[in-house]
Amino acid sequence: MTLIKTSILSGIATLIQILSGVVVTKIIAIFVGPSGLAFMGQFQNFITLVMALGTASVNTGVIKYTAEFHSDIDEKKKIWSTALRIGLIGTFSSGLLLLFFHRQLSSLFFKDDQYGSLFIIFAFTLIFYVLNALLMAILNGQKEVKKLIALKISSSVITLLLIAVLTYYYGLYGTLLSLVLNQSLVFSVTLYFVLKSQWFQKHMFARTIDIGYLKKLGKFALMAIIASISAPLSELIIRNYIGESLSWDAAGYWQGVWKISSIYLMAITMTLSIYYLPKLSETSKGSMLRQEIFSGYKIILPVTVFLAIIIYVLRDMIIILLFTKEFTPMRELFFYQLLGDVFKIASWLVSFLMVAKAMTKVFIVTEVLGFFSYIVLSVILIDHFGLIGAPMAFALNMLLYTLLIFWIFKDLLIYGKFSVSTNPSKS
Repeated sequence: MTLIKTSILSGIATLIQILSGVVVTKIIAIFVGPSGLAFMGQFQNFITLVMALGTASVNTGVIKYTAEFHSDIDEKKKIWSTALRIGLIGTFSSGLLLLFFHRQLSSLFFKDDQYGSLFIIFAFTLIFYVLNALLMAILNGQKEVKKLIALKISSSVITLLLIAVLTYYYGLYGTLLSLVLNQSLVFSVTLYFVLKSQWFQKHMFARTIDIGYLKKLGKFALMAIIASISAPLSELIIRNYIGESLSWDAAGYWQGVWKISSIYLMAITMTLSIYYLPKLSETSKGSMLRQEIFSGYKIILPVTVFLAIIIYVLRDMIIILLFTKEFTPMRELFFYQLLGDVFKIASWLVSFLMVAKAMTKVFIVTEVLGFFSYIVLSVILIDHFGLIGAPMAFALNMLLYTLLIFWIFKDLLIYGKFSVSTNPSKS
């Protein structure tokens, strides 16, 4: 499937996700307010962190090697069986920690231990998160784009219904509970699509852990864990710094701008994950990689810039539409946040190569540098400029990251030369 077709299908799914996201955000804004939105962001980041540990973040490797050995059933048996067993071990370990420390986690994230039951429920439903993530990674590697799009739509609808009902009846607790339960319901839809796929057979998951693929997936796991932890952890730290040094309402305004970014960038990030990762994984020639990247720049970057400009111009209307008048102070945060979004997509179009080609050391170094620089810049700029310092730090950090990525891949971008082997045995 071509980039344009993938983008169109992603666009349809994203339109539904945007409509769902608008309604969800409005419900949360009305019933729990800015501080409630901030706490929801805290919990979402925590779920992402647990998922990274629960799955051992091997699913990016599953996508790569499933795409690479698309016609080799025996290799796929080894990959999928190994990934499943890693996930089960991670789920058991993470679940135990959630059960033992549920009160402490509640106090840490919500400044109140009354939300401890959420972490207990999460411990018992984590298995559905892990299985759902694995099956979607396999669908991605198998290039079943239509099913992936359908699952994205189903997830949006299920999340909307859960949040609407539970928030209405139980307030903030209901909102947080819906975040725990939605993946359990989405898993049933994913399983339905997988069972209807020709490639699905129980014996494909029946093997024991393959040491060779354990090592190969381990390289991706290390990269994915760093990526999966660095982004939500930096957001947790910065949001908590805003809440403690300014106010939790201010943290809610910042979370609101992040929410808008996540909504309008859905189509772009979905296209990158569904189309780019499998495509870059199976492409070995530097000239072809360069062509794929520049195709992305011709289509995706202009769309990102256009959407960012539209959102900035209509920001006052968007605040009222998505939130309430109580969120009006967040209008000052849009410019730097949207500028950072453009830099983010510009860098991602190239940096996906590090994942696709298992460039573990380079990936880890750039992620760690980005993580620490974002936090340091945020603290400095928030102290000097107040809340607007947070999106300023984001924009500056993404600019620096983009320049670093361009420098790392300068030979590929300028001359079409790429020297990293795509042979899995060497990666």
